[in-house]
Amino acid sequence: MNTIHVDVVSAEESIFSGEARFVALPGETGELGIYPRHTPLITRIRPGAVRIEKADGSEEFVFVAGGVLEVQPNSITVLSDTAIRGKDLDEAKATEAKKAAEEALKNAKSDIDLAHAQSELAVMIAQITALRKYRQKR
Repeated sequence: MNTIHVDVVSAEESIFSGEARFVALPGETGELGIYPRHTPLITRIRPGAVRIEKADGSEEFVFVAGGVLEVQPNSITVLSDTAIRGKDLDEAKATEAKKAAEEALKNAKSDIDLAHAQSELAVMIAQITALRKYRQKR
């Protein structure tokens, strides 16, 4: 069976390291699907769910708040400031953070405040969407 080594790393820790048959994640211009022996690639990724089909057929979900993807024929590396295992996502916290971002968006006093609030809101929406996808698979 063909597999590819996958590492998903946050600024704080290694979130996933192992062999996979397939990986899907949100690329800058759309969903990316990667199989073993993929053409080398480096690209930015958007906030969303990384779906890893492990060598044994089970799936691992990881939420990333954007980052960088490097693909080599025998390895995939996902680097993100924030990465959370699907099982560790908390919908109540994400919903509260989304509300806080919406409030910050309303109260933004400068372009920088507005951009920061928009970015935070996009990440929280992506996190809630990833959480719901993860729960549907369970």
